[in-house]
Amino acid sequence: MNWESEISEFRNYLKIEKGLSDNSIHAYITDLTKLVTFLEDKGSKKGPEDVILADLKEMMEWIGERGISPRTQARVISGIKSFYKFLLIEEKVEKDPTALLESPKIGRKLPDILSVEEIDTIINSVDLRKSEGQRNKAILETLYSCGLRVSELIELKISNLFFESGFIKIEGKGNKERLVPISSKAIKEINLYLSEYRRTLKIHKEDEDILFLNRRGRKLSRVMIFTIIKNLTRKLGFEKNISPHTFRHSFATHLIDGGANLRAVQEMLGHESIITTEIYTHLDKEYLKNTLIQFHPRS
Repeated sequence: MNWESEISEFRNYLKIEKGLSDNSIHAYITDLTKLVTFLEDKGSKKGPEDVILADLKEMMEWIGERGISPRTQARVISGIKSFYKFLLIEEKVEKDPTALLESPKIGRKLPDILSVEEIDTIINSVDLRKSEGQRNKAILETLYSCGLRVSELIELKISNLFFESGFIKIEGKGNKERLVPISSKAIKEINLYLSEYRRTLKIHKEDEDILFLNRRGRKLSRVMIFTIIKNLTRKLGFEKNISPHTFRHSFATHLIDGGANLRAVQEMLGHESIITTEIYTHLDKEYLKNTLIQFHPRS
């Protein structure tokens, strides 16, 4: 076996059998190539079938010496474990060298969130005098109204908007579809965008059904969504690290804070496991604790 061919087959397995997105597949392959780079650096000619637990432990020390965080180290281990699980399924190896490989202990990192007032401030700061202003306002309202991942936002299709019913259809991770309620505010801003900015564009044929487009009539990139938000929050002087995902975190936290059922929030976010959704219950407790520390006279 050689690394190149096995990684290529692993990539096909992730795409076809596991149904992962291109971004997820790229992350798996990037993490796996760290093992290959380590072996090359030490002059080893070992193929995938020759790797043993001692090699993997040495690799983790090598990664740690390069300042890679424990959280990223844990992700690398997860990627390598998935690769060897694939090799076992394909009967290309008899033993899994990752079976006894332990991940570094990491604390659960609670995401930054915005208050309703902060979200309103950001959305209302959009300059509607600019040609793309209405589009950007519609993007922010949609992110917060529906709790979308940035990848879901840029792939959102006009044919998947069911405004009369108050829902949109999202194609999430692993090509899994879900219906998500959409607010009247978001519907209003999207309709204004469709009737104003979008109708002036010369749209490329393959992107005709994509909702949010750039000035060249093409689908927006993930980087563009990050840039829109960074530019707005920088001008407003926000010190928090705000990204498109911050709107998703805020959406979930505000729902749970308002008494929403955890299962309902899980469904709207498209989480496979409710354990992932439960982080927002911890976030609410953290917010309460911080409020007490900030405002209680004995704190």
